[in-house]
Amino acid sequence: MTIEEQTKKILLSLFLGLISFALMFPFFTLAQALLVASVVLMVTLWTNEGLPLAVVSLLPIVIFPAFGVLTTKEAAVNYANPIIYLFLGGFLIAIAVEKTGLHKIIANKMLGLFPSSVRGIIFALIITSGLLSSVLSNTTTTLLLLPIALFLTDEAKLKMRLALGIAYGASIGGILTPIGTPPNLILMGIMEDMGMEAIPFAQWMYLVAPLVFVMFIVVGFVLSLGLDDHKIDEDLDTQPINKDQKKVLYIIYGLIALLLLNAPFKPYWDGLGLSEPGILLTAGLLLFAPPFSILDWMEDKENIPYRIMFLFGAGFAIASAFTKTGMAGEIASYLIAFSTMPLIIFILVIATMVTFTTEITSNTALISIMLPILYKVAEQTGIDATLIMMVATICASYAFMLPIATPPNAIAMSSGVVSIKTMAMYGFLFNILGIILIVTIAHTFWQHAL
Repeated sequence: MTIEEQTKKILLSLFLGLISFALMFPFFTLAQALLVASVVLMVTLWTNEGLPLAVVSLLPIVIFPAFGVLTTKEAAVNYANPIIYLFLGGFLIAIAVEKTGLHKIIANKMLGLFPSSVRGIIFALIITSGLLSSVLSNTTTTLLLLPIALFLTDEAKLKMRLALGIAYGASIGGILTPIGTPPNLILMGIMEDMGMEAIPFAQWMYLVAPLVFVMFIVVGFVLSLGLDDHKIDEDLDTQPINKDQKKVLYIIYGLIALLLLNAPFKPYWDGLGLSEPGILLTAGLLLFAPPFSILDWMEDKENIPYRIMFLFGAGFAIASAFTKTGMAGEIASYLIAFSTMPLIIFILVIATMVTFTTEITSNTALISIMLPILYKVAEQTGIDATLIMMVATICASYAFMLPIATPPNAIAMSSGVVSIKTMAMYGFLFNILGIILIVTIAHTFWQHAL
């Protein structure tokens, strides 16, 4: 990108910020209008990449105090939210998995569980991508699996379906655990900030597993339609597991066992009461120490996603600003009009609004804005806050139409085998199916299980 192109993108972002301020000022306070303008500026810069993601993500520390939205301390403290360190621990494990090549072993094992037909391979890739994304970054998972998928065939149509299957599988499976995708982590952080009872790791998986596996089936079936005459050309060779890969597996097995023991199953078990961010960070740090010694700081520090950690901090700062300025309450007052409708209709409104809005903006920024608003709505109406906040969070990850909606979509597009028109066509269908399934499961299952 040339300096002229970057300048145009920055000026466009500033222009949209000024327009939004002019539109908001007659209806909101000065601080609230400046907050909206700041968010529009940052979201535009995130979207058009006028500035690096990490740079934009640090802007709240500068802009919010300058506009009187938050003090410097109030803005900066969000970049030390415990959820950020939970993510750091998870990413250290992901780095170790990549470094040792364990991801190839896992992928090969899972592919071997399915028939070698085209439909079987599509389902294998979707489910493998989804399950890996539940514990690793969906960006990392897509990057790791896409080359494997494109190696399986020379047929353009089949490559396109395999690439979409991996991207969509990563988005679908990312919600299976609280650490699988950024919106999930933001929900957990905001719930902690609001003094709400956290959803334990095991309970979260119990709640979302039906949705995840139904979506796996639906997406796999649709993507495999009309491919009966196509064939997979190659098989993957499975290499025996080595010593370093076993060490990483021991860490992962121990982590899973500890997370399960830490989760309360009332009235039978109160859990260990340990901090989940502490557990994840400990597991990640152990990889630097004997007898594991898988990671080396000088060698691996470049792979730590500092820019994503800053992005989380920006999301929490935006959420804090919406609460402090009263903007969350103002917007909540408009949403309250819908809350008089039957609960299922209200959930449908939230699901539809979030799903299609996140197609054109950062799901991290969007969910950071929406969750405090929905909390205020719940406070004023008596609706279960956890229920509607969880619906919004899941919908923020279930955007399948555009490459800018989620990193997996963008990676699939970058492979050169998927067109925007094709992604939009399949994505619109899966958006609608996702909304229907989320609303149905939320109304019939989550409402009673939370």
